[in-house]
Amino acid sequence: MERTAVMSARQLDDYREYLRLLVQAQLGPRLRAKLDASDVVQQAILHAHAGRAQFQGQTEAEWLGWLRKILANTLAAEGRRYGAEARDVARERSLEAELELSAFRLECLLVADQTSPSQRAVRGEELLQLAQAMSQLSEDQRRVVELHHLQALPVAVVAERMQRSRSAVVGLLFRSLKRLRELLGQQQEGET
Repeated sequence: MERTAVMSARQLDDYREYLRLLVQAQLGPRLRAKLDASDVVQQAILHAHAGRAQFQGQTEAEWLGWLRKILANTLAAEGRRYGAEARDVARERSLEAELELSAFRLECLLVADQTSPSQRAVRGEELLQLAQAMSQLSEDQRRVVELHHLQALPVAVVAERMQRSRSAVVGLLFRSLKRLRELLGQQQEGET
């Protein structure tokens, strides 16, 4: 897909839930109390819109990578603004790497090893659908999926962070994934 097609295929706003999901996975407890993920995403979208002429890629994957880099820079700036971390270039690189890893884990939830351009385009669409479906989960359901699948935390750590028993987290995770599959199925039925 050529550059203009990538950028005109979807409006920047179509990536809002995808980016919000990535921010949610990165906000620690201190920043979570001070920052709203939606505000960070809004800033990133504004920066992307202002700098869209700087995008030099040709593919959807490059476009998503470019958006994640803008998101990482925005999140780092917000973190500095609230004094959570002093300016630390290594921390900003680490944040970019964590966002990339979260995006990779999100893609793994789709379980596809697609390699053709049309299959990659479909996976990009599925990624946005997954982010949209996750936004429809309850706060606890979304949080358990983010912690376990996007941050790859063991169930015991998720239970500790959510202040629940291990068995309660396992049940919540099971129900969350079941609900996520239902939502994705409904989206697919709505498209046909």
